[in-house]
Amino acid sequence: MGRSQETFNKKENEKKRLKKKQDKAHKKEERRANSDKGKGLDDMIAYVDHEGNISSTPPDPKRKLAIQSEDIQVSVSRQKPVDPADLIRKGTITFFNEAKGYGFIKDHESQESVFIHANGMLELVREGDQVNFETESGPKGLQAIQVRKYVAPAPKAATPAPAPEAPAADETPAEPTEPTE
Repeated sequence: MGRSQETFNKKENEKKRLKKKQDKAHKKEERRANSDKGKGLDDMIAYVDHEGNISSTPPDPKRKLAIQSEDIQVSVSRQKPVDPADLIRKGTITFFNEAKGYGFIKDHESQESVFIHANGMLELVREGDQVNFETESGPKGLQAIQVRKYVAPAPKAATPAPAPEAPAADETPAEPTEPTE
C-alpha cells in the first residue's frame, strides 16, 4: 500500500531540531542562574592597593596619603627644566635666497638642515655665515628663529705679570750692611 509520508531523514531532522531547542533552553537557564545582574554594588567594586594591584578588599585608612592636586602631572614627561643657554644652537648657512627670503642652516651638533625665513632673522645674513639660532616647530618641520651672526667670544687678554725689576746698568746693587751691636 502506501508508504508513510514521513521518511527516515525527515524523522531524524525533527529529532535534531527538538534536541537543539532543548539545549538552547538549558543554556538559557544556566545563564540566568549564573547571571551578574541584580548583584549589589559592593560585589562589583574593585580597589587598588598601595602598590597599584587590584584587590577586592578596601585599603587600610591608616595608610592613606594626602596628595595635593598641584603635584599631579598628567601627560608630562619627567625631564629636568631646560637651560635657556642649551636652546641656542650654532650652525652655518648652507643656502640662502635673498630674493625670496628663505634658506637653510646646517646645525653644527646634529648636522641636520633647519629651515630659515627672513621673518626669523634678527640680522642680515649671507650664505656661508656662522650663526646662532633657536628652533621651533613649523608647518613642515623645524624652523630657525632668533637668527643672528655668530660672534666668537674674544679671548680674555691675559695681563702680563710684572717682571722683577732689574737694577739699572749705572746703579750698583746696595751691599748689605752688617748690623752693629
